[in-house]
Amino acid sequence: MAATGARLAAIAAVAGRAVMAHYGRGETAQFKPDHSPVTAADREAETLILAALEKEFPGVPVVAEEAEAAGANSKPAARFFLVDPLDGTREFLKGNGEFTVNIALVENGVPMAGAVFAPALGRMFFADGTGAFEQAGDGAARRIEARRTPASGPAALCSRSHDDSQTQAYLEKLGTSDVTAIGSSLKFCLLAAGEADLYARASRTMEWDTAAGHAILAAAGGIVTAWDGGEFRYGKPGFANGGFIARGRV
Repeated sequence: MAATGARLAAIAAVAGRAVMAHYGRGETAQFKPDHSPVTAADREAETLILAALEKEFPGVPVVAEEAEAAGANSKPAARFFLVDPLDGTREFLKGNGEFTVNIALVENGVPMAGAVFAPALGRMFFADGTGAFEQAGDGAARRIEARRTPASGPAALCSRSHDDSQTQAYLEKLGTSDVTAIGSSLKFCLLAAGEADLYARASRTMEWDTAAGHAILAAAGGIVTAWDGGEFRYGKPGFANGGFIARGRV
């Protein structure tokens, strides 16, 4: 049987194809109570992922973004999945390609395996205890590793649609001049692939936004900490994250 990361990648690929069937076709959004957008693509992808996880991993609880928005009110478990069927819905609606399908397996508060698929970019990232990998298009998967920050200083990434003053102040304090805005959990994956060095975010996110990317970055040799430097764990009340700092190899 394929390793967990590869199995999650196969599920993410199916969901990604469903998302792309809606992409660029004038998709309209509704707005949830937290004012975030949701589309038919989000809902269809989540339905496919939930069915596939139940088949591949029967009995393992799943916490999925759209189900929670609809009132599922799930509780953390020792072992559970976190699913964001379309991370970066705003980028999906803008048509810039910077959106992903996120699936993560969390065990005892730690993301142990994950898949992040950017279907418009043709980049699939996945990881588990065997390492972190990227597959581009129909090519073979290759192992990826986070890099050490170059002597010239860190190349930093920030959110395209959720920038905040505290994050900007932190980056300025570091003297970081090379900052690129990118949507979705793709930022974690670019760190994992050695294409950047730092991703900081002080503002609120949800666990399904970060867990899969966190798993991939950790397997590639990088690290994610809470804003204060403490451990960044999962299964928190309401599945809400505080600020965090993600880095390449240290």
